[in-house]
Order: sequence, then C-alpha cells, then structure tokens
Amino acid sequence: MGDTGLSGKSVVVTGAASGIGRAAALRFAEEGAKVVVADLNAAGAKDVVDAIESAGGTAVAVTGDLSDRAVVDGVVAGAVDAFGGIDVLVNNAGVMDSMSATADVTDDEWERVLRINLTAPFLLTRAVLPHMVAAGSGAIVSTASEASVRGSAAGTAYTVSKHGVLGLTRSVAVMYRDQGIRANAIAPGGTLTDIATGVDIDQDAHGPAVVGRYMSNMGRLSAPEEQAAAIVYLASDAASSVNGVVLPVDNGWAAV
Repeated sequence: MGDTGLSGKSVVVTGAASGIGRAAALRFAEEGAKVVVADLNAAGAKDVVDAIESAGGTAVAVTGDLSDRAVVDGVVAGAVDAFGGIDVLVNNAGVMDSMSATADVTDDEWERVLRINLTAPFLLTRAVLPHMVAAGSGAIVSTASEASVRGSAAGTAYTVSKHGVLGLTRSVAVMYRDQGIRANAIAPGGTLTDIATGVDIDQDAHGPAVVGRYMSNMGRLSAPEEQAAAIVYLASDAASSVNGVVLPVDNGWAAV
C-alpha cells in the first residue's frame, strides 16, 4: 500500500478478538499503528495483543459490552491514556440475526441486534468525535454489510441495523468533514468469520426461505484479511479525500 500515514497513530478496533476485527488489528499494527483491541472476549483480545507485541508492535486490550456506555467510556479513556488520543476508530463488532422476517422478529432479537450493531457504533463514534475534533483530524471506518444495500441478504433486524450504520457513516461525514474527519464503511459480502456461530436459523421459516433464494448470488467467501485491507485503506492517507462512502468488498455481489 506504500506509506499509509498510519505509523504511530492510535487506532481502536472493536470486535478485534476474531474475524475481520482481528485481521484489521494485526494489519494496523503491521503499518506501525498503536492498537486498542476491544472485544467482549477477554481471552481472544489478549491473544491478539500478544500476537501484535510478539511481532514488535504496540497494543492494549479493553474488554466489555460495547453497547454499554460505561464500557465505551473505558475504551476511549484507555486509548487516550495509553496512546495520547484516538486517530482512527474501526466500528467492527457485530452479531447476526436468525434471518427472521419482520412478523417473526422477537423483541429480544430486535433489541440485541440493534444494540450491538448500531447503538454501540453510535456510542463509540459520539465518544471519539470530541478527541478527533480537538486534533483537527480523524478517520472512522465501520463494518456495514451487503445487507446495508439490499433487503435480501439477512433478516429484518440485521438488515435494519446495517442500513443504520450507513446512515450514521454518512451523517458523520457531512457533519464533520470541515473539522478534518472522514467517515466511511465497508460492506462485506460472505466472509469466513464466526459471526453466525450459535445463531439458530430455522431454514423452513419464512425469512430464511425467502433470503435463501438470493444467496446463490453471493459468490466465493472472502478471507477476513481481504476485508481488513479495505478497512486499512479507508483509514489511511491513501483515502484522504474519500468520505461518506460505502465500499463493497463482496466479490461483485453488489453488482449482480
């Protein structure tokens, strides 16, 4: 990628214990950034920090539920205390729904998916913005989804949450571009992660039956490292005039 301008920068990556978040944290560290590895999984977060430090990089772990404002405040304070500020925020943590159609979505599923996929990125973005505004620069990259741009890639709760991530991204881009802050998102297609682990999907239910008709258009699954490369690009100086965009990383699924 050449000189990304990320060396010495302070980067917060959420959902960084596994999958896309882990790959992004490792990639930022390779670029010389100092990384806050944020995740609910304490052991996984520690493993990522250990991997970064073993390679000569700098990282700290912060664990907790990122939809809890107290945890968010702790993540931001930890980054500022450890690294002096926050230059990049990667809103990556997320959960999948059960592909439920609207009439079948339970209150618990709706609240859980929206809380983790949309409320948490909002809380984190709101918390880092004063630090970025004070510095006169900053980059926010969020992991949206193919479900952000269509209604046939997930259930209702997940689709709504990921459409919301794009709304948050575009609003921040417009509101804060004059303060030197950029906000962008990637829209992964099928990716080899464990996001669906433990999700109970009834393939005979209305939602999965309908969505299943369109999944053949997905194409090959991406590696987490392919998604991470796009995240790092959007956070880097190479994308210095890229603001308010959603970048599909989906092997052409969005073009079908």
